[in-house]
Amino acid sequence: MKKSILISEVGPRDGLQSIKTIMPTEAKKRWIKAQFEAGCREIEVGSFVPATLLPQMADTAEVTRYAASLDGLEVAVLAPNLHGVKAACEAGADKISIPFSMSESHSIKNVRKTHEQMLEEISRCVGHVQSLEQSQRPTLEIGLSTAFGCTIEGEVPQARVVSLAEKVVDIGVDEVGLSDTTGVGNPNQIKQLAYAIWTHCGRDKLNGVHLHNTRGQGLANALMAIEIGMTTLDSSLGGIGGCPFAPGASVNIVTEDLVFLLESMGYDTGIDVDKLMAVRTLVQEALPEEPLYGYTPDAGLPKGWPYQECA
Repeated sequence: MKKSILISEVGPRDGLQSIKTIMPTEAKKRWIKAQFEAGCREIEVGSFVPATLLPQMADTAEVTRYAASLDGLEVAVLAPNLHGVKAACEAGADKISIPFSMSESHSIKNVRKTHEQMLEEISRCVGHVQSLEQSQRPTLEIGLSTAFGCTIEGEVPQARVVSLAEKVVDIGVDEVGLSDTTGVGNPNQIKQLAYAIWTHCGRDKLNGVHLHNTRGQGLANALMAIEIGMTTLDSSLGGIGGCPFAPGASVNIVTEDLVFLLESMGYDTGIDVDKLMAVRTLVQEALPEEPLYGYTPDAGLPKGWPYQECA
């Protein structure tokens, strides 16, 4: 039996917030629906942030409500504070990720809060989610941003990442996720940091990673993640995206390349590669001025695809 890997599509959030073009709301809905129909089970559809900061995300509540109407889709969103978490809950999000930068300099730049202030904000967010009826509670994840290094501070000590992960788990979040915000991580770091967090926080508290391909190591890091037992990988259609508040952070892992890699190795992503390519065409039509990346789309699928399951 094939091992199942969840590919969480982050293009409608991490991708669109990092480009100048503002995709029309209806185009976002078509993208989400098409990728869901291609077999994608989780999509991060937007960020609950002020439109004055990210006008690309001004319609996130509407897009979230639409995505929540697609039966079987896990609707993920980003929310940096209690106000955003409340709005995400009201819109019907299934999963909320709060970005918590392990670099305090980046935290101040990104969300204008120190580590101590972020821990207090996370505590308020947990309190709100736990006040809801059980059936209405979304999964609350803390994205450990800049966990592998920062463009402002440089090296981020592993001990600090583990300590802050322990603190948010003690506060009561459901899980944490490792985020290579600036694309400096390598496979050894993935392995060492994951095992350290599992040791101190529990194996069930870390299941996924968010990786960028800034220096071409994204797929190598993704492969290490699944080899050590991770079950969720973030990626972006066409590789669009980055972090607008981390200079030099560019290009998410390309969903098309990641799906092809995993499926060719015998893993089950549940995603139809041919249908995924059609989604790419749809997105390119909506973003004609934006470059899309990916080796698999450029080269095409090899003769004999799809391969039979690996022995």
